[in-house]
Amino acid sequence: MQNLIVTYNCGRDLVEPELFALYLANTLQGCPNPDFLVFSLQEISPIAYAFLGGSFLVPYLDRIRCAVDSLAKARGEATYISLITRNVGMTVLMAFVRQDLLGNVRWMETGGVGVGVQEMGNKGAVGLRLGYAVGDETMEMTFVAAHLAPMEWALERRNEDWKNIVQRLVLTPVDKKAIQVVATARRSQVRNSEDEPLLPGSTDNASTPTSGIYSPISHLFFAGDLNYRTSSSRPTPADFSQFPQPGLDKANSSHYLQLLKSDQLAVELKAQNTAHGLTEAAIDFPPTYKYSDAAREVAATKEQTRPTSTPMDNSLSDTTEQDETWLWAKHRWPSWCDRILYLDVPSWMKSHDPSASIHIHKYTALPLMSTSDHRPVMLSMSVPLRPIPPPNDEVADGDWRLNPPYPIDPQWRQRRRIARSKEIVVGLSAYLALTWEGRGLLIAMLVGGLGGWAVIVSMLQPAVRL
Repeated sequence: MQNLIVTYNCGRDLVEPELFALYLANTLQGCPNPDFLVFSLQEISPIAYAFLGGSFLVPYLDRIRCAVDSLAKARGEATYISLITRNVGMTVLMAFVRQDLLGNVRWMETGGVGVGVQEMGNKGAVGLRLGYAVGDETMEMTFVAAHLAPMEWALERRNEDWKNIVQRLVLTPVDKKAIQVVATARRSQVRNSEDEPLLPGSTDNASTPTSGIYSPISHLFFAGDLNYRTSSSRPTPADFSQFPQPGLDKANSSHYLQLLKSDQLAVELKAQNTAHGLTEAAIDFPPTYKYSDAAREVAATKEQTRPTSTPMDNSLSDTTEQDETWLWAKHRWPSWCDRILYLDVPSWMKSHDPSASIHIHKYTALPLMSTSDHRPVMLSMSVPLRPIPPPNDEVADGDWRLNPPYPIDPQWRQRRRIARSKEIVVGLSAYLALTWEGRGLLIAMLVGGLGGWAVIVSMLQPAVRL
């Protein structure tokens, strides 16, 4: 199974689909065509549109769909169908599958959680689990798109966001038809007896199966703007002079790989304070954040002068390391905020089949686009095309799939419902105050109200008799 996962902080702006597709196509050279494409998108649009959702998000999401179509044409070997699109506030998960494989997708579960202000979706996570037919069996894959707390000093808050995702991102079937299929699959998992609820303390309808992001028989992929930095404090002017630049020897203290030694995510993973059990392919690309306005202006110039006659152009491959200067923002440490992690195959699967492993084809960043101060990151990988078997009792202990780091919050649904109500209020307020169409609507309502009041007052005036 060939998977392509892309994470991108869109900067609340419309993505240019042809450019995005071109950068993806060039970066994917040498990689197999993906069977599944999964996009983790953060800050997909201004907060008003993201919180209101629905048709307000269509222009932003259509750009990604167009990029997938253009990528398929550039690669020339596959057509992709949109499998599902789900957002929680400003964080979106979009999944696509090769058209000829669509019939193998047996069921899907989705869920979402806000971890921003008042548990709203200015930061948050969206999850998708799907069952894929492999002969008479079903292979499960779980994808999570996330956006965690910003700022260098907010390390503990990011770890807390991860905890909240594990506790309150609960996956439920997307339609009634899938409920029985998923329920049957869940009953086959160890650790869940026939008469024990899947979520202890849950008051939800028992006929609707639910589960967290960890599952004994599912692969897990976690991608997003995780916001882990390379320092716990803001840079000083003296620090800025030492920011990494291209062309340096790897042994140089200012080479970008030296920053990995202070990468917060690597430290917290090792300490098992976040993303428990997950791993990451080796990083050999420069930091993906934060590029300055000047860097985005340079990117805009390149975009305006790019050739359009060829579907793939090596001249537009990532030349970041060959640039004369990297234009960093002065008030943020260059950091690998945008990451893609995965849970390796479990030990009991390897004991059944020693050759079972996840193979990484490429893990890298795409070129900077003018619409964002982040660079997109992509992971091309092969996943064993076979189900993860149920574990043996002897190896059950100590595996995060069977022993998640945090229990499911029994109030997850109620808390999400309350947060969603707040999002609608905030979204509507932002729409009326911060968007041109909202202000126009507000003015029209005000003028209409004043006109109506004037009519009513005139009707209430006593008649003048001559």
